[in-house]
Amino acid sequence: MLSWPILSITTFLPLVGALFIMMLRGEGDAEKRNARWVALWSTLITFAVSLVLVWRFDAGSAEFQFIERLPWLGGTINYHMGVDGISLPFVILTTALMPLCIIASWGSIQSRVKEYMIAFLVLETLMVGTFCALDLVLFYLFFEGGLIPMFLIIGVWGGPRRVYASFKFFLYTLLGSVLMLLAIMAMYWSAGTTDIPTLLKHGFPANLQFWAWLAFFASFAVKMPMWPVHTWLPDAHVEAPTAGSVILAAILLKMGGYGFLRFSIPMFPLASQDFAPLIFTLSVIAIVYTSLVALVQEDMKKLIAYSSVAHMGFVTMGIFAATTQGIAGGIFQMVSHGIVSGALFLSVGVVYDRLHTREIAAYGGLVNRMPLYAAAFMVFTLANVGLPGTSGFVGEFLTLIGTFKVSVLTAMVATLGVILSAGYALWLYRKVIFGSLDKPKLAAIKDLDYREMITLGPLAALTILFGVFPKPILDLSAVSVAQLVTQYQQAIGAAKAAAKAAEMLLK
Repeated sequence: MLSWPILSITTFLPLVGALFIMMLRGEGDAEKRNARWVALWSTLITFAVSLVLVWRFDAGSAEFQFIERLPWLGGTINYHMGVDGISLPFVILTTALMPLCIIASWGSIQSRVKEYMIAFLVLETLMVGTFCALDLVLFYLFFEGGLIPMFLIIGVWGGPRRVYASFKFFLYTLLGSVLMLLAIMAMYWSAGTTDIPTLLKHGFPANLQFWAWLAFFASFAVKMPMWPVHTWLPDAHVEAPTAGSVILAAILLKMGGYGFLRFSIPMFPLASQDFAPLIFTLSVIAIVYTSLVALVQEDMKKLIAYSSVAHMGFVTMGIFAATTQGIAGGIFQMVSHGIVSGALFLSVGVVYDRLHTREIAAYGGLVNRMPLYAAAFMVFTLANVGLPGTSGFVGEFLTLIGTFKVSVLTAMVATLGVILSAGYALWLYRKVIFGSLDKPKLAAIKDLDYREMITLGPLAALTILFGVFPKPILDLSAVSVAQLVTQYQQAIGAAKAAAKAAEMLLK
């Protein structure tokens, strides 16, 4: 085991970078340039440190690893950090995407550059902390803290309706979180601790499970977002700057799915089973309905935002199927969607920087002037469709198999989403990339520059690599997933046995 606190270093290194930027003194362009370089190096070093976690991680153990524990508040609440096979993929996804977001913002953000970079670095600390926290109160602080920098990123550097979008995002997510705080208090009164590993072994009474599950669901459903509480997402995406959209789609949405895996399924198994039909219904509606809505969008970002809601429907469906394939597929789909949706928003940012419009009708025939862009955009579009050979296929296929074992009807209706996603994604690609180059503004449009190749290249490579060779992600989480499914089934079995025994006594 490592003797140095690697999780704390990974979590708080970006914060050190943010403090460094705050202390920068300079004038005009020099100050902006220095802020960008400090932010980039902070995120790159954080990513390098996080890779040590993968290198030293024991994939054969389902226990939490790299544990750090210090007394914090009143002797009951501890600063407790650790990762397992479920949380580690999200930590790496976060640290890997942040440098790309900084590079993507290099030329497009010209006002308040220092503050912008500080907001992103603080956001990285809070996101990594969310996935590493092993104390309920610590988790809650990290989980909710991420709202503030994202609110500022949308509200300060966003589009024309940025204030409306940022307040809508803030109020939706805060409302659900108040209920989660009440549930955390109830869990503490029941178990006498806020320590997550202890709570995972604590059998909560069925009545408390019911209400706590609903309270946690209120928060996580908004964060994912699930239908019908998804309406903040298209607005937030459309108004957010490119890098803000990338982080929103790739990381912040995944916190909801992670919450279901960390709390709802293992801590409230009886309620999870009772509410599984509700989740299946909402997931299927999300998959089919938001895919149909995506078909009629005129704004590129809005179309991709609605497709995100549909893809998250596969995740919730797989998780609450509570089968090995369903949960493993849900985790894989979240990582894959993080890469693919992040890349799609970066692709929209490329053409937006050139023409300053996201209207689909403003484009056409880009393949004639931008062949490299057309090739990169094609890879991500096909992954979004779920084409075999791309990472998008593996996650969707596993969640469908896992759900098919539990509910054939749910899996069959969800498969419609795969067909509909091909409809809107390929339609978007045809309108933007193919056709004749007849719009005057497009005549002088330039292909990808080196900075854009650096951001899109690695994501295209990972999309194909994990499509052909998904083993690294699946192996990382396999033991933790197996343990989660086993404990869930044991809890359900024990409850059924107790109910049967009570029935026999009554007879």
